[in-house]
Amino acid sequence: MGKKMAVVGAGAAGSYIGAFLTREGHDLVLIDMWGEHVEKMNADGIEVSGSQGPFNVPVRAHHFSDASQLKDKYDIIFFAMKSYDTVWAAHFAKNLLASNGVLVSNQNCMNDLTLASIVGFEREIGCVMSGITVGLWEAGHVNRGGQPGRDRGHDVFRVGELYGRITPRAEEIAGLLSCIDGSKATSNIWGERWSKLTTNASSNPITAMTGLGSNGAAELPEARRLQIEISKESCRVALAQNFDVEPIKGITADVWSRANEGDIYEELDEKFLPTPGANDWKSSMSQDVTKGRKTEVTLMNGYISEQGVLAGIPTPVNTAITSVVDEIDQGTRQANVVNIKEVLARAGIT
Repeated sequence: MGKKMAVVGAGAAGSYIGAFLTREGHDLVLIDMWGEHVEKMNADGIEVSGSQGPFNVPVRAHHFSDASQLKDKYDIIFFAMKSYDTVWAAHFAKNLLASNGVLVSNQNCMNDLTLASIVGFEREIGCVMSGITVGLWEAGHVNRGGQPGRDRGHDVFRVGELYGRITPRAEEIAGLLSCIDGSKATSNIWGERWSKLTTNASSNPITAMTGLGSNGAAELPEARRLQIEISKESCRVALAQNFDVEPIKGITADVWSRANEGDIYEELDEKFLPTPGANDWKSSMSQDVTKGRKTEVTLMNGYISEQGVLAGIPTPVNTAITSVVDEIDQGTRQANVVNIKEVLARAGIT
């Protein structure tokens, strides 16, 4: 018999993974808290559009309220919850795991240790989703932006054990995900996590706090400066803690950490310029702001700032942008381009 699988957190990333694995013929259920989405998936399947569509696939979906009654135990659970829902949802997922099952974290941010402390360190494995844009703007409909990774020689899925050894199960999960896009097992999941964290932290809050798309923000020199400063701080923190950070936009963490040097700054600025012909995509954090949902900023940029304190590395821009986006979360500030100047001011940058 094939392995039983579940997706816990069928938002954009979870629904995307679930749609492809189901189409491939795997025994899989999706579990989510958005009732309308669950009902739509059960009635009409998942519609996938964009660069890997269009197609529609029938799926089995459950709301958390009835998934607690599921009698099956799952060999593989793809965990794609928002970071702020990690703790309670991990306890929920633990009850669904088979005795020798594994939970695969497809989340943003740095949640692996928290997950492992709940489900067991031998039952958690990281999966970084690199260089991918996926949106869920309406129930039952996932849209993939950009060009698929395999078309540009890029591995979107990087699967790795927390202790850094490439194991048969890491290769198995990478193989499962290869039906979706480029995929590989890695011995450096922590370096991959820091690289993805830096990428997200430098892009997600920019579009979230301005209301602009990726290309719209890229046209603003002040926005690009914030992105460079965020990346610089993140890399300095990671390097101070001896992480082997994977290249970000093809550039090593050491170079990002020296962003203040004039010739290097110009090289890095080019990495954030608008991409001709690309969609003006909104990040997952921007999608959350548009939908009136809480963002992951405190567990993204805020995490970099917290780790900076521990490492003795100043992170004024990450701290400033966390506070501004948090005010948007609280409803005391609106998404607007003027927030760029506010972040620069709070960070003491003129």
